[in-house]
Amino acid sequence: MSRQFFVGGNFKMNPATQEQKRSLVKVLNEATIDPSVEVVLAPPAIYLLTLKEILRKEIKIAAQNCYVKASGAFTGEISPAQLVDADIPYVVLGHSERRTLFHETSALVAQKTRVAIDTGLSVILCVGETLEEREAGRTAQVVEEQLKPVIELLTPKDWSKVVIAYEPVWAIGTGKVATSAQAQEAHANIRSFLGKAVSAAVAESTRIIYGGSVTASNCKELATQPDVDGFLVGGASLKPEFVDIINAKKA
Repeated sequence: MSRQFFVGGNFKMNPATQEQKRSLVKVLNEATIDPSVEVVLAPPAIYLLTLKEILRKEIKIAAQNCYVKASGAFTGEISPAQLVDADIPYVVLGHSERRTLFHETSALVAQKTRVAIDTGLSVILCVGETLEEREAGRTAQVVEEQLKPVIELLTPKDWSKVVIAYEPVWAIGTGKVATSAQAQEAHANIRSFLGKAVSAAVAESTRIIYGGSVTASNCKELATQPDVDGFLVGGASLKPEFVDIINAKKA
């Protein structure tokens, strides 16, 4: 089956000013964008609603995180129910920065994924290995260990609401990029694992996107790989070249 190409932009804790935000929006609103691509931007929470209002309507908005409760005394957290009420369709969960800097376990990421889907959100689920783990030949094992708690909590039907983002930690913001062959191998392993652990249909239909120093110069080759269904872009999503990455599949 044909999987719709997906390009996400993770702004992380950027941009720093309202003026920078407006400049980003201007570039995207005026650009010619491949209409066959699903484009989703994940700004800081403070910009979610304003970006939704001023961005062209075909670009969707994602939160960078959410909590496991719909409401309550959880200072500083963002509620999945609030996101749904605000018509924010996606949330990014399990990013390596959340796992390492904020000590989120795979079990917690799985709980968040379950709650987010139950609340009505779609999830960009991040997985990936460190350089030490890759050099030890443990990439597939690490990624499977990150996916197993999610698989245990989801039904096959739930996977229609999940986009898996394979993000090798050693390639995030470092300028190092997995070769197209390395990315394809990791994505193919994830798809094979989904086929065994969930179902062949889920494996075939689930989009698996690549994140890790994606730029305009490397996106076209990565996009040719059969199991690379798009990108989750960090630093380059804050630059005009993000348009070229969105259009990576165009001739």
